[in-house]
Amino acid sequence: MHGETVPHNNDHVVSTDIRTLVIGGAGFIGTHLVSALLGTGRSVTVLDKNDSSFSSLPPEASRVAGDFGEPGLIRKLLLSHEEVIHLAYASVPNTSFENPLADLLENLPPTLQLFAEAAGARRKVLFVSSGGTVYGEAVTLPIREGHPTKPISPYGVTKLTLEHYAHLFGTTQGLHYTCVRPANAFGPGQKPFTGQGFIATALASVLRGDRINIFGQRGTMRDYIYVSDLVEGIVGVLEKGHSGQTYNIGSGVGRSNMDVIEAIGSVMNGSNNAISVEHLPERPFDVKTNVLDTTALREHTGWEPRVDFNDGLARTWSWLREQYG
Repeated sequence: MHGETVPHNNDHVVSTDIRTLVIGGAGFIGTHLVSALLGTGRSVTVLDKNDSSFSSLPPEASRVAGDFGEPGLIRKLLLSHEEVIHLAYASVPNTSFENPLADLLENLPPTLQLFAEAAGARRKVLFVSSGGTVYGEAVTLPIREGHPTKPISPYGVTKLTLEHYAHLFGTTQGLHYTCVRPANAFGPGQKPFTGQGFIATALASVLRGDRINIFGQRGTMRDYIYVSDLVEGIVGVLEKGHSGQTYNIGSGVGRSNMDVIEAIGSVMNGSNNAISVEHLPERPFDVKTNVLDTTALREHTGWEPRVDFNDGLARTWSWLREQYG
């Protein structure tokens, strides 16, 4: 069904006629992912509710404005695509905590519908879960995929529930699926002040002369991965991941919020912008430490992160200076 393939740059396989549907592909990670998918020779269609963000997509990508929860629409799109990457999510950890019922109702039913339709159409699905929220408080570090999953935010609970439903449809209806659990992505294109993406918000706060809010003395410790490394990992799982498996995608290095702020100071290149920090009380839905083990991803796909943290930070700073400077 997928036709002939030829090697390309010793990285991913160039696919001559695979058609990929990316749900929620007009956002930060999605736009980078679409470019990477096009680079493998795939035909890519982006389905997104927010058609105003289509302008950031590569011109070669097809665009469909609509809700993936509409059964007729998703059924029609599945007919013309062999594989689906599901990136869409209606909330972030902050908003999920404020309204856990909405988080569940806006995300669970349409994704279950997608899994059922994809199983019936024998289509391959890659579900993008969350490496930062599904595990809860770390028992051992770095966190492997078999680590206990006890999320403490509604966002994490719903993401984990969707993973379980993917497994259910895989076992009972033959759904060919993989799941990825990304660490905290950052890089050019990430919008600050959205409740997600500490690095973008911290950098933009410096540019605007605002204080950076830190919850606790050093803040939480997170695994930050540059967006191009993340999307390379997603494409690697799409092409070489084992069906029914879940893969962490992260740097394997933990950095506190204050570690990040100290690194920001070193990439500002003599900028006159001052860094101002305000320490606030810790929040109950923030896990203290999250650092991911990526052994399975490396062994199954050959993936390796390429972008040094400080290099990625400098690129993000340059991009944000153009936007907000």
